Amino acid sequence: MRHQKSGRRFNRDTDARKALMRNLCTSLLQNGRITTTEAKAKELRRWVDRLITTARSGDVAARRQVATEVSQPEVVERLFSNLVPRLGERPGGYTRIIHKGPRHGDAAPMVVIELVD
Repeated sequence: MRHQKSGRRFNRDTDARKALMRNLCTSLLQNGRITTTEAKAKELRRWVDRLITTARSGDVAARRQVATEVSQPEVVERLFSNLVPRLGERPGGYTRIIHKGPRHGDAAPMVVIELVD
């Protein structure tokens, strides 16, 4: 039984799962909107909300914590200079999920996840 175990596993080991989420976080913060499966988007929402909440403090420790999860320094700079001032007053819910329909190959439910303005 999986009582008290949060998060989705995606049939991957821990390192691959963390790499997947870090890459998705970097892509979402870089582009503002990405298309992925519904399960990945719902898990990504948790990761991105934590990153933005950490970045809201704006100090050096927060910048270093975010830099461990986001692989590109220019995306970290964009987060602190553009996104945090824009989303600073918002108490949470920094992302929006829009359903697109099934993927043609395997009928996986596809969504667009984007940052809320």
